[in-house]
Amino acid sequence: MKLYLETKDYTVSGESFKLLHDPVLDMLVTEPQPENLGKYYESADYISHTDAKKSVVDKMYHTVKSFNLRSKLSLISSYADKDKTLLDVGAGTGDFLVAAKQEGWRITGIEPNEMARLKAEEKGVLLLDDLCAIPIDQKFGVITLWHVLEHLPDLDLQIAKLVGLLTETGTLVVAVPNFKSYDAKYYKEYWAAFDVPRHLWHFSQKSIGDIFGKYGMKLVRTKPMFFDAFYVALLSEKYKMGKQNFLRAFAIGLISNLLALRSKEYSSLIYVMERR
Repeated sequence: MKLYLETKDYTVSGESFKLLHDPVLDMLVTEPQPENLGKYYESADYISHTDAKKSVVDKMYHTVKSFNLRSKLSLISSYADKDKTLLDVGAGTGDFLVAAKQEGWRITGIEPNEMARLKAEEKGVLLLDDLCAIPIDQKFGVITLWHVLEHLPDLDLQIAKLVGLLTETGTLVVAVPNFKSYDAKYYKEYWAAFDVPRHLWHFSQKSIGDIFGKYGMKLVRTKPMFFDAFYVALLSEKYKMGKQNFLRAFAIGLISNLLALRSKEYSSLIYVMERR
């Protein structure tokens, strides 16, 4: 694998990491991959594990999150089985599962971060800490990973487990950043969605199709996450310039989305997959 670029952890440690390009899968791999990843999540700035709304970025994140909740529920409702069984991996503080439960879903969630699990418990959602905690005979009609796949070590092992938890007619929904997007190419090493070393893998559309194809899955739908381009651009501006620039971030996010209308390379993409 060849060096694609060098970047650093702007959120917690300030440490530098390399992104290596796998030409066969057309994906990037973070090197080195720390053994103790947990310490890189120990920050008040890691928003998905808290409900903090202190800064403008926090407020923007939670506004977009609220909109995305409705969009996510609408999407998975199209693939509901008669039992409406849902597994959300990387459930964070549980907001998606709370909303899904209100819509009649039978919910199960996985979240390794203890602080996030406690926040979810306060909302009435009990989360498991690992996929291994799910009984081997339990299956789900829909499994979701919202910006989670890129965080998982032992990628092939995790995907095999996930596919094994699907019913025969089940649906797997995976949302990940797209390093082929315009905003990724514009910001380069400052692109916030590289988020090293928490993001271990950086996917292209080809890599998602090829990796999941090995496990008997086929892609049935790809859906853009339009708001991600704006949010990621806002964070990237801060990393690049040392301060936020709302106008430039909005412009870059808008350009990225407009160019993606033709290229289909949006800042983040949702992949919907079923068994072959």
